[in-house]
Amino acid sequence: MDRTFFAFGSLFAFLAVAIGAFGAHALQASFGQGLAEVYETGVRYQFYHAFALFAVAYAIGRWPNSSAALAGWLFIAGIILFSGSLYALSLTGIRVLGAITPLGGLAFLAGWAVLGWTVLRG
Repeated sequence: MDRTFFAFGSLFAFLAVAIGAFGAHALQASFGQGLAEVYETGVRYQFYHAFALFAVAYAIGRWPNSSAALAGWLFIAGIILFSGSLYALSLTGIRVLGAITPLGGLAFLAGWAVLGWTVLRG
């Protein structure tokens, strides 16, 4: 399972670089007022949580029968919901998509809480 989360971390970090570069170069002219910053926030949080998946991989290797995998799945859900909704919002301008973003934020918070709990219980 640790390899799974390390691979997801690598994939999401790779995609953050690609998505960030694409947004900075190819999409800059297509963003509406203030939406480039929204896009950049999605990239930034995706990167943070790609690195969090490396921490999850480490925790699973260190404490194999822990709840670390749950933290990993929460981080993945957070990336999809939080960053994904910000990408969609910034590219379409459909503001209602912003209602999805807090769900991703909650998944991130829960992931960090579970990861912290895993370490304390380890």
